[in-house]
Amino acid sequence: MIKKTFLTLLTLILLSTNSYSAGSSSDGGDSSKVKSNYDKAVTLIKAAKKYEKKGKIEKANKRYEKAQALLIKSNKKKPNQADTLNYLGFTTRKLGDFENGEKYYLLGLEIDPNHIGINEYLGELYVVTNRLALAKERLKVLESCNCEEYTELKEIIAGTKQSKY
Repeated sequence: MIKKTFLTLLTLILLSTNSYSAGSSSDGGDSSKVKSNYDKAVTLIKAAKKYEKKGKIEKANKRYEKAQALLIKSNKKKPNQADTLNYLGFTTRKLGDFENGEKYYLLGLEIDPNHIGINEYLGELYVVTNRLALAKERLKVLESCNCEEYTELKEIIAGTKQSKY
């Protein structure tokens, strides 16, 4: 009787535990899925922003440069993606090239004129380059979005908040 109970319990335990073959992932995710260049770039941009907050500008710029290269590849593979153009504009601007950053933003707006991120970042670029009338145009587009980007750009234009860029 004890032997039978033990075998039953052992069988139940073995059947209820997860078994994994070689190369499988215990998180249930597809470990063979490779991140796209766009996804890698977004990860690098987030890391760069953290470095900036800590005052580690050189490390941040290296991340922005790597992200920019990945975004250029992503844009060649899948052109005319507003989010990609937004981040291309952002990284280009962060690296000090306002002229080309603006070009990427404007290309993105041709695809999606109401893109919240592009309108905010382009508005900030306009403030930094002393083109307040153009910044206010971007603010007008964001007016009905009920989003933090509107409030942030409004404060930057008013001079009550400093642009991080």
